[in-house]
Amino acid sequence: MSSLKSHTLSSFQLQSGGIVPITLTYQVFGQPLDNAPVVLVNHSLTGNAEVTGDEGWWRDVIGPKKLIDTEVYSIIAFNFPGNGFDGSFLEDYKDWVLRDVSEAFKLALNNLGVSELFAVIGGSIGGALAWEMAVSYPEFIHNVIPVACHWESSDWILANVLLQDRLLENSKNPLEDARIHAMLCYRTPQSFKSRFGRTIHPKLNRYNVETWLLHHGDKLADRFDARAYIAMNHLLGTVDICKDRGTLEECIAQVKSNIYIVSIDTDLFFTHQDNRETYRRLMNVKPNVFFKTITSIHGHDAFLIEYDQVNTLLQEVFKPITTTL
Repeated sequence: MSSLKSHTLSSFQLQSGGIVPITLTYQVFGQPLDNAPVVLVNHSLTGNAEVTGDEGWWRDVIGPKKLIDTEVYSIIAFNFPGNGFDGSFLEDYKDWVLRDVSEAFKLALNNLGVSELFAVIGGSIGGALAWEMAVSYPEFIHNVIPVACHWESSDWILANVLLQDRLLENSKNPLEDARIHAMLCYRTPQSFKSRFGRTIHPKLNRYNVETWLLHHGDKLADRFDARAYIAMNHLLGTVDICKDRGTLEECIAQVKSNIYIVSIDTDLFFTHQDNRETYRRLMNVKPNVFFKTITSIHGHDAFLIEYDQVNTLLQEVFKPITTTL
């Protein structure tokens, strides 16, 4: 496991106007930052910077001889400010938007001597952050890979953010109940039917789908903090790469990066239809935008399940290495 490192931005200006000190924590895997192409990996809502190794949440994608090869690349992953993985939280989380996270990561990368990124990749809110960084820094990244996400918080996302916030604020078991609700967006009815088939747990005498959901609620409560969940849920509702910038087409036309939109055909959260519409719009203004589809019954979580498909769909990006914008 890579050690957890930290970098402090003593006077960081937020989009809301405030100036705050912020300490970012991060991990580096594979090659040294100054000795190989750099890949930034952004984690999802309840994830963290531990992207590979024995406990890494994407260890089937990142590692020796894997898609993102630690023998070839330098991989850096930051913890989102306030995700609690490093023991710190955002007291004034409502002052933050996702664009602030993009700016903080970019400043830290600059200070660490990273002058360009070979790729930025992330799933869910981590993919939305990849969209944001692409537009904010249109000549900094060679390959932008937003996975299972969208470039703005849709009405459906905003509705779910509201419900999650109310569960976290009002429930007697906030983390457990919020997680159970979230799992209904992260999976699909077909996934549940295939896995559980209305079977009953022989010892607990209740449906296996219920025991599975309760287990996921308890599991999250054991490793996550409600303060972190509240802050991350808030950030999910602030995704908007076009705010104060113009139309989607105007924003993306300035981006030099290759963009690989990776969508999941059964995603109930960031829908396949929305991603296809994004691709159709961008085809008219950008020749180097590509659309990839993960086919799965499992919905949004498929980017954490269908590793073979992820590896196949993105093989052209990471092999062979090309770094010409």
